[in-house]
Amino acid sequence: MFCQLWMAEYLYSSKSGRIRLVLRSGGEHAATVTHPLPAAFSDLLPHFLVEPDDVYIVKNKPVTLTCRSTPATQIYFKCNGEWVHQDQHLIERDVDPATGLPVMQVKIDISRQQVEKIFGLEDYWCQCVAWSTTGTQKSQKAYVRIAYLRKNFEEEPLGKEVALDQEVLLRCHPPEGVPPAEVEWQRNEELIDPKTDPNFFITVDHNLIIKQARLADTGNYTCVAKNIVARRKSSSATVIVYVNGGWSTWATWSACSAVCGRGWQKRSRSCTNPTPLNGGTSCEGQSVQKSACTATCPVDGGWSEWSKWSPCGADCTMWRSRECTQPTPSTGGKECQGLDLQSLNCTSEQCPQTASGAEDVALYVGIVAVALCLTLLLIVLVLVYRRKKEGLDADVADSSILTTGFQPMGIKPTKPGVWAPRRAARSKNSHLLTIQPDLTTTTTSYQGTLRSRHEVTGKFSVSNGPLLEPLPNGSHTLHNGKLPSDPNDFMNRLSSQTYFKTLPRDNVNTSYGTFNFLGGRLTLPNTGISLLIPPEAIPRGKIYEIYLTIQKKEDMRLPLAGCQTLLSPLVSCGPPGVVLTRPVILSMDHCSDACLENWAIRLKKQSYEGSWEDVLQLCEEVVSEPYYCQLEAETCRVFTEQLGRFALVGESLSMAAAKRLKLLLFAPAYCSTLEYNIRVYCMDDTQDLLKEVMQMERQLGGRLIDEPHVLLFKDSYHNLRLSIHDMPQAHWRSKLLAGYQEIPFYHIWSGSQRTLHCTFTLERQSLSTCDLTCTLCVWQVEGEGQSFALDFNISKDIRPLDSDFLLMDNCTPALAGPSAFQIPYLIRQKICSSLDTPCPNGADWRLLAQRLKLDRHMSFFASKASPTSVILDLWEAQHFHSGNLNQLAAVMAEIGKQEAMIFLVSDGEC
Repeated sequence: MFCQLWMAEYLYSSKSGRIRLVLRSGGEHAATVTHPLPAAFSDLLPHFLVEPDDVYIVKNKPVTLTCRSTPATQIYFKCNGEWVHQDQHLIERDVDPATGLPVMQVKIDISRQQVEKIFGLEDYWCQCVAWSTTGTQKSQKAYVRIAYLRKNFEEEPLGKEVALDQEVLLRCHPPEGVPPAEVEWQRNEELIDPKTDPNFFITVDHNLIIKQARLADTGNYTCVAKNIVARRKSSSATVIVYVNGGWSTWATWSACSAVCGRGWQKRSRSCTNPTPLNGGTSCEGQSVQKSACTATCPVDGGWSEWSKWSPCGADCTMWRSRECTQPTPSTGGKECQGLDLQSLNCTSEQCPQTASGAEDVALYVGIVAVALCLTLLLIVLVLVYRRKKEGLDADVADSSILTTGFQPMGIKPTKPGVWAPRRAARSKNSHLLTIQPDLTTTTTSYQGTLRSRHEVTGKFSVSNGPLLEPLPNGSHTLHNGKLPSDPNDFMNRLSSQTYFKTLPRDNVNTSYGTFNFLGGRLTLPNTGISLLIPPEAIPRGKIYEIYLTIQKKEDMRLPLAGCQTLLSPLVSCGPPGVVLTRPVILSMDHCSDACLENWAIRLKKQSYEGSWEDVLQLCEEVVSEPYYCQLEAETCRVFTEQLGRFALVGESLSMAAAKRLKLLLFAPAYCSTLEYNIRVYCMDDTQDLLKEVMQMERQLGGRLIDEPHVLLFKDSYHNLRLSIHDMPQAHWRSKLLAGYQEIPFYHIWSGSQRTLHCTFTLERQSLSTCDLTCTLCVWQVEGEGQSFALDFNISKDIRPLDSDFLLMDNCTPALAGPSAFQIPYLIRQKICSSLDTPCPNGADWRLLAQRLKLDRHMSFFASKASPTSVILDLWEAQHFHSGNLNQLAAVMAEIGKQEAMIFLVSDGEC
């Protein structure tokens, strides 16, 4: 039956129930071996002990497929539906010793030429078929594939420069290959094992994530792809982990440079906490700080008056003494020169009477002789002492001149007996002179009193901008806060000051006006930022030019550490240093979730030297401090008695702390090409950023294509992912290679980039395709998300949404006087006089605060001279756009005050 030299065949005899093994050679019978056949053999179908498995042909090496079955009388391979020639089979026959059943095994070899010749690169399969007397069975299909691995990576990693502790994502898409390539990562030619170093993580799509970049992670990273055919390496990506410098703590102040009188002292710090590395930015600000000091002058000792002479003693002498206490020598002064004890012989009448004799005469003669000698010596000493005293008096006189005639720098007498600060010299270091010297240790050197600083602030000016020159009376007329002078001139004068070198020169982000004791309001339209200047906040007789502006984050480096994040815009109001008798209210948006238990929120203020200092922590306010803050759902109200540059910074206390992100979708208003771009902005939920994006998109020709959504972004170290789904594949396709785009967590949490966005580039199959339906998803990994269902026609856009609908704030940037307030000035005074006085039944300012839901700030209101006026100031700041005097009147009616009719007051009465 088979064309072989010796062929073996099992023959079954139904009569005898035996199997015969027949060996044939050239068709002739050679031998017959008879085996007993199990009784159940006639009822068994063949089953496979070994089935062929999938194999890969590597280069030109053939592969072998094996099949083994029992009980089987015949067994063959079929490949791609056709029987394999008998000559290509290698058949082995055996009998299972345990069951006595016949076992057949067959092998065939498959070469690369067979696979390529017949089916090219299509899948090539083979199957084994076994026979028994009962029937046939087929094995599983075994696929034979030609293994390969292409040379070029579909995506190679790119080098990056990242800050310390920042997350790093290195992408790698290996070359096409069969079987698919396995990927491993190397750093500096050494294998990266995420099991031994959990800071590394390799995603399912072969990307490498460094969770928190360390200095040791700086190096060359290589993506390695390998399968059974070959091993490929990508080009190296250099990752540099840099460290931005940080200031050390200030050293202690040095000793005063002057030994006596006014001098200087300094302290220093170094940029070593940490030291900048690998190209990190150096510290900003001054490394040396100077301050004025006053050293106490040395005081030489002076003698007190001589005491009275003592009574004459038994030795016929009397004594007197003096002490070095007028003054006592101090701070290195000289001790008194001369005798502190003096003696004198008594006259004979004063001496005690005793019996006289020869011995007494001799004694008296001796005493007289001694007295004469002492008298001569005393005369000599007195002469010498007088000469020395004359020189000493001259020294003391000179010293007193140095002491009482000393005038500290910046101080001059205005009238006899009174001292007052004088105008500081205009120089580049003049800001150092604004520090009041400590004169407490030398007050005895001055005659009269020292005037406090706030009494004379209108009489001096400092070049770095604490005060502007007061305007002469009648030089300006107030018309709703508008300056009759050129606005550009005002901005140039501000920017020329040393302190205002970072002020923007554009008028779009800056409002300014001239104000007096009637107060007013500055507003930056469409930003949520305003400055309320209450009545009587500016002293009567003073006129101030005040400005309000936004600082762009890229222009100001606000140092953030740990889990800190910027929650508000950087707002400047000034000029700093103006004297305010009441706190003004600065309103600005914030983007925290307002859950104070998850945050430690601090108000930061920039000092004259440029460093940022914590001036207030929410929920830990001290009412005696010049700052106070009320945090509302989306707005922060800052009470401050000092103008300057402010920012709200939050430090997350748990991973539940979240920032509000505003999600905006823009697309071209007109599209004439096959490509269509959708831009997704992910930014802090503050109105100033919204305004900036709207203005930028208007210049780009973009159009808002859906309502803005709000997303809570948690401090969980997870990135933000964006993906697009459900597009009609027949008309549109995405040109994005990956399944999603990702914005690193650090970029969002740090707030270093104001207008973060991703662009999805879609391509339509033809210009006639205008309908676009898809779903765009934005979510934080392992967190919450938002989705946009888009369905519109890109050529006939009739959607009502437009970017202009978000820019509806057309209020006047500057309002001065009564027009800036909802409550008329006279009615305001009546309310304050009525509610400031404590009432036994509680119908006073405390009940007003409760009705307006301001109970948390009771201690702050109570610390003010007029608590009611501060409450009304806060009401004015909250209800400038939506204020309803009827509601306030209703509250007053509940309290039981006649001021409930405030909304009926006539304009003439106001």
